Amino acid sequence: MEIEKKFLVKKLPEQLEQYTCLEIEQAYLNREPVIRIRKQNDEYSFTYKGSGMMIREEYNLPLNKESYEHLREKTDGKIIRKKRYIIPIEHGLKVELDIFEGDHQGIILAEVEFPDRETCDAFCPLDWFGEDVTERPEYHNSNMSK
Repeated sequence: MEIEKKFLVKKLPEQLEQYTCLEIEQAYLNREPVIRIRKQNDEYSFTYKGSGMMIREEYNLPLNKESYEHLREKTDGKIIRKKRYIIPIEHGLKVELDIFEGDHQGIILAEVEFPDRETCDAFCPLDWFGEDVTERPEYHNSNMSK
């Protein structure tokens, strides 16, 4: 089960270069349910996501490069490209800061994943977070790929 909130970003945090940065490319084979393939640096995965906005099922399976490239040929819509910075915050949580490239350049989103609903409900957004867009489907990557 995945429990996460998603926010627009008012300003980038200082010293962004100190955090781990992942180069991500992902594409979609289906949007309902979400079936996604992803290349994250040199790792490849196949993901199923159930319905829902803040809380939904999620299953990840590893792929090899050849399988990823084969499936990429079968995807619909735009390929999403972004840099993801992993920023540790309090209570063992982390922000996944996505800076989109290509067709979505200029979009910057921050996602925080939670271990349970209680932690999610108690979370106070950081001062550099903007609007909470968790419930706005246009900010889900699967919809952005259309």
